[in-house]
Order: sequence, then structure tokens, then C-alpha cells
Amino acid sequence: MARKSRKTSSSTIAENKKARFNYFIEERLEAGLALDGWEVKSLRAGKAQLTESYVVVRDGEIYLLGAHITPLSSASTHVNADPTRTRKLLLHRKEIDRLGGLVERRGYTLVPLELYWARGRAKLSVGLAKGKKQHDKRATKKDRDWERDKARVLKSVNR
Repeated sequence: MARKSRKTSSSTIAENKKARFNYFIEERLEAGLALDGWEVKSLRAGKAQLTESYVVVRDGEIYLLGAHITPLSSASTHVNADPTRTRKLLLHRKEIDRLGGLVERRGYTLVPLELYWARGRAKLSVGLAKGKKQHDKRATKKDRDWERDKARVLKSVNR
């Protein structure tokens, strides 16, 4: 049921880079978003941020909390634009039930990874994740630094 996305890198609106550092991502899902008109316009302008956001399962529904979509200055004056309102995620019932069970019984966390355009619609990539311990984060940082140093050395050798 989980749809594999066939998106291009230019269609990315916002990315949660901290999620890959703080969590082991075991599975990725593509979810639709229930948005207002002003939110779609702001997303087209690239005014979104996922850094402090998270996903919760409540009453058989999945919601995105804490995502910040900045209203444009040209937004309508009669609409009260709340930048951090709770947004409903659109998934199939089977997926919602399965994710709810994993979160409640097995200690998984749902983490928003990336907000992007797919076939003209705003989509959110949600990761099924386990939290990293402090020593895992140190190892990740060490590996990342080593890869950067290795690339720097190879670049200087190839000149």
C-alpha cells in the first residue's frame, strides 16, 4: 500500500535533516496533507519548515503537529492564518491501523522527513523510526566526518 515516490530533487519543499541524525529510519511512507488554500500558496513559495514537527496517531487518525508554514503577505485578510496548526495526514485505513499498532506496542516513533510535490500535490514523507542512543549519534557524527575528510583527501590527490 505504501507508495514509492518518484519525485525529483527540485520538487522538495522542506526537509527534516535532524530526523536522520536522531533516529534510525526503518520504513518510509508517503502521506497526503489536508491543507487550506493559503497553505498551498505558501508551500509553492517554499515557506515551510519541519524541524520541530512530529507526527501523532490520535483517535484512529494521523496528524502533523508543529510544522511551520509561513503565511504569505498577500494572504487573504478574512482568513485567520495559523502557521503551526495541526494538519491531518491522508493515509489508507490499513496503513493507519498498522502504524498505530507499531507506535503503541513496539515503541516506534513517526517522524516527518520531507515535504515535497508529487504529481501536483503536496506530500509528506513519514518515517517509522526508533530513537538513537547518544553513542549511536556519536558514531554517526564520526562516520560523517570521516566521509568528508576522505572526500577532501581524494579531491586533493586527483588534482
